[in-house]
Amino acid sequence: MRNNPLLIVIILLVVVVAGSQCFFTVHQTQTALVLQLGEPLDKVYGPGLHFKMPFIQNVVYFDSRVLDYEARSREAFTVDKKAIVLDNYARWKIINPLQFYRTMRTIPGAQARLDDVVYSQLRALVGAYTLTEVVSSHRAAIMKEVTNKVSALMHSYGVEVLDVRIKRTDLPPENQRAIFGRMRAERERQAKQYRSEGEEESTRIRSDADRQRAVILAEAAREAQITRGTGDAKAASIYAQSYNKAPQFYAYQRWLEAMRKSLKENSKMVLANEAPLLNPQH
Repeated sequence: MRNNPLLIVIILLVVVVAGSQCFFTVHQTQTALVLQLGEPLDKVYGPGLHFKMPFIQNVVYFDSRVLDYEARSREAFTVDKKAIVLDNYARWKIINPLQFYRTMRTIPGAQARLDDVVYSQLRALVGAYTLTEVVSSHRAAIMKEVTNKVSALMHSYGVEVLDVRIKRTDLPPENQRAIFGRMRAERERQAKQYRSEGEEESTRIRSDADRQRAVILAEAAREAQITRGTGDAKAASIYAQSYNKAPQFYAYQRWLEAMRKSLKENSKMVLANEAPLLNPQH
């Protein structure tokens, strides 16, 4: 044996291979199960170096971190018979690797099951609320209740659901067109109403302005008439006082005024000598 180096190399290779088959390492972000002839042992292995029997035992690893799952968009109906398309995601983790392996085996299998459970719960809860409540006032309450119910249902699979979120709520294409049409008609109705109210207000303002203008003009005319009457009365009083003080002078002044109005430039007038107009004394 000492003189057969090939045998020594073969023995060393067998030892190395056997050693590699006897030990396995679990990382910090993992847990592991040891399978013996395809069946898991009742022990979960945490991070570190562990021993297993070579060739008859093998190891499966599971991610111990929080996992995100993007669900495919699905349609649901609200209590007021409105169809909506829900786009949601879930955050979950494996809390019992042994139970998980026995029921789900793989992460894709768990995600498929999670998708069905989340959708069934979302559909049931959305069906209890109106469209307005789903997209606004009750959105947070719906997500919280769905999270609790889904987590309770998935617990038997060794899974804990930490959060279920509705990322987006859309309307089906045919509903979008109908709603956009109603919104457009409503906006046109409101615009027509606003224009009508604006025209009515404009007419009212113009009528009020015309009324105020008429009142102001009437008041101004009345005050002008009063002022003219006062002026005429005062002038008559002055004339009367002047006449009483100097009747001949007043008569002469009236005669001059009459002559000025009667005799214009380049005008001719034929009067008798005894005409009052030529005699300032009359």
